[in-house]
Amino acid sequence: MAKRAAHRNGWETAKCIVYGKTVTKLYKTFLATYRPTGGVIRVVIVEEEHDWYPFFSTDPNATAVEIIEAFADRATIEQDFHDVKEVWGAGQQQVRNIWTNLAVYHLNLWIHTLVELWSWNRPHENLCDRSLSPWDDVERRPSHADRRKALRRQIMEHELSTLAAVRRLPQKILQLTKRLMTLAT
Repeated sequence: MAKRAAHRNGWETAKCIVYGKTVTKLYKTFLATYRPTGGVIRVVIVEEEHDWYPFFSTDPNATAVEIIEAFADRATIEQDFHDVKEVWGAGQQQVRNIWTNLAVYHLNLWIHTLVELWSWNRPHENLCDRSLSPWDDVERRPSHADRRKALRRQIMEHELSTLAAVRRLPQKILQLTKRLMTLAT
């Protein structure tokens, strides 16, 4: 494949939707035989800024655009699994049997989904607070952890305002609670 990628001839361009944006990709495609998959595969070599990347499909009739877009979608799915494991701790629960383990994993997936739905149309500035990390890129898209923190912050602020409306709380208590909420989120 390195020889094919290094050869100057055979490169084509195509418009693909990758990570929600339409981009033009430079690629080569060809059919190859790969015994573990049982026969013919479609190989696509994509030229990027600093290197080339090979992708393949077991469907030899798939187009290069379909394969490139499918691999971009797969990266998004893998990011979601990473978030479910790292942010929500899926797989770290210590439960007694397989059915409870399965239920807890499903709860993690549902909670992840609900946070994403809650944050779907919210503006970037409501989801990200990078004031405590000035080294971070302000324009970076909000991560799932940022979205979860924003939801937690909104819930805590709602609870505090509800409590303050029902009972007259001293100003010192309100200020202390707001500072603690900042630390918690």
